[in-house]
Amino acid sequence: MDRAQKAEAVAELKQTFNETSVVVVTRNLGLTVAQSTALRNRMRDAGARYKVAKNKLALIALEGTTYAPLSDLLTGPTALATSADPVAAAKAVVEFAKTNDRLEIVGGAMGETVLDVAGVKALAELPSLDELRAKIVGLIQAPATKIARTINEPGAQLARVFGAYAAKEAA
Repeated sequence: MDRAQKAEAVAELKQTFNETSVVVVTRNLGLTVAQSTALRNRMRDAGARYKVAKNKLALIALEGTTYAPLSDLLTGPTALATSADPVAAAKAVVEFAKTNDRLEIVGGAMGETVLDVAGVKALAELPSLDELRAKIVGLIQAPATKIARTINEPGAQLARVFGAYAAKEAA
């Protein structure tokens, strides 16, 4: 990797750190190509990214960002999982680590808040932004549905009573 490629990689990582809500640091303990591809696909489906970066370049990119405290975690063969959704990257990594012992979660950060392994796992248990939005829409729609049902119910009761009288007279 020549100097221009390194500068480009650092710029890309710095941009990622500035645009992301969460960074999860993982240690790659010999993932096969198929396992790594499966992890990347799972991350992409969750709306997150998984990038193996040289620690030295990542340390340079961390300087001046809110994720600078992560520099202590970047030792050995590490990779970075990032996402704009504060939960997506953590959720995808934790789910994959449950089924594969070759991926170790080292820690992470949400802005300036550094998370240990337990913090990343706790973050993964939270509902994602899409799930929260769906719950809010459901809560907003529920009262409207109940109001409509309450308004329509007296008319429906009258219709049933008239229907019962009509059936009684016809018989």
